[in-house]
Amino acid sequence: MSTSTTPIAAPPRARRPWSGTRGDAVLAVAMAVVSVGLVLAMPAGPPYEPTDAVTLVVAAAGPLALIWRQTAPLVAQAGASLAIVATAAAGSPIDFLAWPAWFALFSCFVVGGRRLRAAATALAALGVAGYVAFDHGDPVSALPSIMVSFLVATLAGALASRQTRAVAAEAAHAAESRRQALEAERLLAQERGRLARELHDSLGHTVNVMVLQAGVGRRVFADNPAYAHEALGSIETAGRAALDELNRLLRVLQPDRGGTAEPFAPTLADLEEMAERIRATGRQVELRTNEVEVPAGAARAVYRIAQEALTNAVRHTPSGRIRIELRRSGSQLLLEVLNECPPLPAPVPGHGLVNMRERARLEGGELEAAPVDGGFRVRAVLPVGAAVAP
Repeated sequence: MSTSTTPIAAPPRARRPWSGTRGDAVLAVAMAVVSVGLVLAMPAGPPYEPTDAVTLVVAAAGPLALIWRQTAPLVAQAGASLAIVATAAAGSPIDFLAWPAWFALFSCFVVGGRRLRAAATALAALGVAGYVAFDHGDPVSALPSIMVSFLVATLAGALASRQTRAVAAEAAHAAESRRQALEAERLLAQERGRLARELHDSLGHTVNVMVLQAGVGRRVFADNPAYAHEALGSIETAGRAALDELNRLLRVLQPDRGGTAEPFAPTLADLEEMAERIRATGRQVELRTNEVEVPAGAARAVYRIAQEALTNAVRHTPSGRIRIELRRSGSQLLLEVLNECPPLPAPVPGHGLVNMRERARLEGGELEAAPVDGGFRVRAVLPVGAAVAP
């Protein structure tokens, strides 16, 4: 099973706290223009001081603080509140400067938690206190409208925050659902690949052996009826084994019908039985297992690799000895299947070779399949104790 590498997108650059967003910058500049324009268009009369440069600078500075309303909302709140206090202390009316302050308070309630909201409320209160302390007019009469504006800003911000969190939660849920769906598809594709390998390795091997045994029985039927009868018996046995294997795989595909199938756990005896089936086709098979102990996961890989190697040997060469050797070297299992035959061309990668290499890879090992002096060799090296279940 081939794997592909999906390119990983570079993470977005971290937004600088002082840069704000383009929308915030446009909003801040627009409100600053309106603030300065109102100051110039409607100069203050008594008891306020005449408009001067300080008044114009503060009139622009308060709205411009909204540049940070999302990236640093407390900075925006502090700047807008400070502009109110500075304007009142300079003897000018606050007029439009109240709007940036309430807008900043609204933003703090939208994007912040309890601590940020408490800090923003404190800054807004300090701004109101400074206005009441320094304003040259009658600030007390404006307190009812200030309280109304405060309640509107905080309640609207809280409601908008709740809606924002709901939208974010819905988006996160949708993203998680997509992730789970993709993971399910990946696992399904992986399971389909595993079952395809099982069907190819097991049933393909058995059918090939049955065809060879049937051919041998047909050729010797007249001259050696006993051997032909034995070949028919071997075909029957192999066919029953193939049906059992097929039923086991079907139970995996339909676990609600007949329970969950037990994983195939071959032993050295199963390896010997497989070699005997090949011998029944007339091929000479030498099996040396050295009585090694093989973990369950590695045993499946060893069995399936040997099965596919034997299948290819009897399919592509009509005669010759086949030698199978399994031994352990330190923390590794070495499986070698040598088909003694005339020189063969380099194999074209097909399902068989792909499956053998995939089984070796899943166990953390490697596999070589290539012509050698005297025949064709399949050699697998598998680690013991670090196997990955197929």
